[in-house]
Amino acid sequence: QVQLVESGGGLVQAGGSLRLSCAASGFIGSIVAMGWYRQAPGKERELVAKVSSGGSTNIADSVKGRFTISRDNAKNTVDLQMNSLKPEDTAVYYCNVVRVGLSIPFEYFDYWGQGTQVTVSS
Repeated sequence: QVQLVESGGGLVQAGGSLRLSCAASGFIGSIVAMGWYRQAPGKERELVAKVSSGGSTNIADSVKGRFTISRDNAKNTVDLQMNSLKPEDTAVYYCNVVRVGLSIPFEYFDYWGQGTQVTVSS
């Protein structure tokens, strides 16, 4: 079965650090990208950072210089190191995996973790 296991969320004071981890398993087909999104109360879900199998990254401007994403393609894991956390980083963080089908038309599919809460206090 497809499974995304997330860990590392919690409560931290402003300026502190947290490390989120996500492990993907049970996928059929190639995983082409893994990353993290977040959703704060009353706001839309937004991209935080993601990395493709080829190593290219896409990082939100709001976290550049503070967050670092890393992926291990062999282990199908992705980590998000969050430094210099701010209260506005408070949100539920979701692991995201994109896979491509095994055969034509090679469609892309999104999978989501259950979410892990990150709370940054002032």
